[in-house]
Order: sequence, then C-alpha cells, then structure tokens
Amino acid sequence: MALSNEVRRLETKWQTGNNWPKFLEWLEIKDIRGWKEQRIPFNFPIVAIVGENGSGKSTVLQSAACAYQGDDAVDITWFPSEFFPETAWDSLQDVRIRYGYKEGNSHTDGSIRKPTTRWLGQPDRRKRRVIYIDLSRLQPVGTRVGYARIAKNKHLEASSKPFTDSQVSRLSQIMGREYDNAKMALSDLDETREIPVLSKLGNHYSGFHQGSGETTVAELLMAQLPQYGLVLIDEIESSLHPRAQRRLIRDLATAARDRECQIVISTHSPYVLEELPLSARIYILETGNRKEIASGVSPQFAMTKMDDENHPECELYVEDERAAVWLGEILSFHAKDVFIRCSRIPYGAANLGVALGQIVSAKRFPRPTVVFLDGDQGDAVGCLLLPGGDAPERVVFEALAGQNWRNLWTRISRDVADVTDACQRAMTFSDHHAWVKHAANQLMCGSDVLWQAMCSEWAELTPQADVQNIIDAISEAIAEGPNA
Repeated sequence: MALSNEVRRLETKWQTGNNWPKFLEWLEIKDIRGWKEQRIPFNFPIVAIVGENGSGKSTVLQSAACAYQGDDAVDITWFPSEFFPETAWDSLQDVRIRYGYKEGNSHTDGSIRKPTTRWLGQPDRRKRRVIYIDLSRLQPVGTRVGYARIAKNKHLEASSKPFTDSQVSRLSQIMGREYDNAKMALSDLDETREIPVLSKLGNHYSGFHQGSGETTVAELLMAQLPQYGLVLIDEIESSLHPRAQRRLIRDLATAARDRECQIVISTHSPYVLEELPLSARIYILETGNRKEIASGVSPQFAMTKMDDENHPECELYVEDERAAVWLGEILSFHAKDVFIRCSRIPYGAANLGVALGQIVSAKRFPRPTVVFLDGDQGDAVGCLLLPGGDAPERVVFEALAGQNWRNLWTRISRDVADVTDACQRAMTFSDHHAWVKHAANQLMCGSDVLWQAMCSEWAELTPQADVQNIIDAISEAIAEGPNA
C-alpha cells in the first residue's frame, strides 16, 4: 500500500541527507542473549524491529538505550547493568555492545564491554537524550502496584499536569474520537503514582475506567519526544486496534520530521509495518542457533515467519505480490502438482532476496525453500531468476502486446478494442509498476483481476521448456525435504 502523507514527508526530508545531526547508525551485540555480533542497521528515522518472542527485539532496543549517556543532569542515563544483570542463572563475561553513530558530518563508533565483572567504556559514551518506553509492561491502572489503595480509599486530587492542546489533538487523532481535555493527576493519598484522566463529551474518567489503549496512548504522549533525541518503544501496538496503530505511526512520523529525532520500535503488527517504507523494516530471523538480520521485509514475510499454522511443503519467496501471482499462474498451468504443494510469499526489497538466497545456499531454512529474484536483477547465490530477463510487468505486457493481447478481453469481460487501448496506453508510462493500475482504471476493473488474467494468458502462450528450470528447482527442493 502507498505510504501515508506523514511518512512520505518524513521520507522526503530524510532523503535530502542534510538533517538529523545525531543518529545511531548501527549496533553489534556480542554474547548477550544469543547475539553473535550481527550488525543491526538503522537506515530511516523510524525503524521497526520484528521477530518472534525471544528473538532479541528487546535486546536491540535496550542495547541502543545504552549507546549514549544523558545530555545533562536531568536526563536519564541508561546503564547496561539495568537491562543485563548478572544473576545466579545468567553469567555475562566477555560481552560487548558496539555502535556506530553520526554527529554532524562525522561518523564514528564506540563500545561498552564487560570482559570480566565490570562494564567498561560507559564514561566515553556520547551525550544524547534517550527515552526508553516498554509499552508491553504497561498494566491497566487498577492492577498496578500501589494503585488499589487509591481506588479503595476516599481521596481527592492533589495536583495535575494538563495535556497541551497539541497533545489532546494528537490523542483524539490517534484514538479516532474527540477528547475535550486530558491530564495526568496525583491523589492526596499518593503523590508519586500518576493517573491519566480524560474528558470526553463533558464526562471525566480516570485510568481506573479507561480502556487499555487509551491509557497506553495517553502515557506515551506525556513522554515529550526530544529534539535530536533517541526514542525507543517496545511493542508499540500494545492494546491498540489496527486503525489506532496506523495513526500512531503517522503521529510519530510527524514528530520525527519536526524534531529530527530517531525512533526505534519493536512490533509484531503487520499494520505497523505497512505504514513504513522497506528501509525501515528489520526482521530478526532465527535459523537453527543463528540470528540473521533481514532488512526491507514485507508484512507478508514477517507474518509468515511468525505464524504457527501448518504450511505447505515448500515456501517460494518472491519480491512482491505481482511476482507471486505470476509465479502462481506459471505453476498452475504447467505444474499443478507442484503448485498445490507450495506457498508463495512476497519478501520485499531485492537485497533481502539476495540475503535469503545465501541462507538457502547454507541450508539453514528448516523447510524446503526457493528464493526468486525478478528477471531484471543479477544472478545471486541461492536464488533463481524469474523468466524474461526483466521486471514481471514488462515481460508479461510485452509478450501479450506481441500477441495482440490474445484472449485477455474474454477473461475480464471487456471489449477487445478497450483492452487493447488501455494496455497500450499503460505501456507509455516510464514506471512499469504503474502499468497494471493504469490499465485497470481505464477498464474499470480491479488491478488484481487484470493482472491475474494477464499472467494466465502469458502462462498459456509460454512453452513449458521456458519455465522448466523453475519447476525442476522447486521439485528438487521438495524432494530433498527439510534441512532441520
């Protein structure tokens, strides 16, 4: 799906390359919770870390929090001993967190490490405001330690900190309902435990009577995003419905653009991923006892890797939905027995396909897997190229144009002249990604309907010999069986 206006504007500003005077560019974590110095890159002002529970998402955020020290006396400085304590069950020796950062035009690196019993290098950290928020641990107000005493005893409001008009507006936008005002209040029974209080349609209600999502967003908005700072949010979708998740990312995109701050989040949500560009998505892929960093993943790829449902015998990874449909039509026409044994999964960026191919080559996927690149990409280890030597849209359109569009008009129930005119006009656009949508709009049918019909026609006119290498590769992967 297309990026929202908020994220698109953030991307435009980021691509100028003259902003964000402070930026954490990468992390490497050694011998903490299974990390073996894999490099985690941060290539966008908002980056989402995705992966199964226990894959290491929180470790990345906690390590990032330790890469800096507070900018002044009132700032919180996070120490590795807070996140990575030595216990009777956990021995931390010869561990290290390396990081690369940009300040102005200079790019430098540093590290904190624990060779034996003490963490070293902490005074040498650069200064920057860091906010770490673990939304996964935000409990409903009524269940938090010490809050029951307030609810069960007579009390009055002792003081409050009202939301600004901007914060109230943001809360209303994210939650999709209009709030009159909001505040964080303290009772006269306990002046240390804040309680969110919201007002809607003239009615006031506290965190004891709010939905979890309202409390989550209210407390998140009270954390002012610092100019040039680093903001780390664990499990950002906690208690939020899909529309609220999307609106929250758009809100953060506006804040990141205005304040030139950097935001790193962890998530399991496809809705969060869909809001961000490919460069902002990182998946922690566990293959055996190794962690692999997959950048530029699609939501479908992430959800498939985290899904616990039964899967077909072989997974076929392709760049996007167009390639998935094309490959499906090739197999359904030329190799039905192979088609029904496979699932087709769009992975996202081509460089991710190359990385996945290397994992296939090393036989580290637990089930049979074949990775495809579009035909306009170069050869890569462990990968197959789709037919035609070009992008799927160009291959299919050009082949059908050479056959006067064959029986495409009957498949989509449109006049043959209209089909010819719409498809030929579409091919005049320089961006081949726009061809299907433009032709479908002219023909007043869905893009998916038109593309599947075109791929079916292409498969029928293409000799099986031209796609036999694809069929053979998949058949061989299935025959070899799982690697685990």
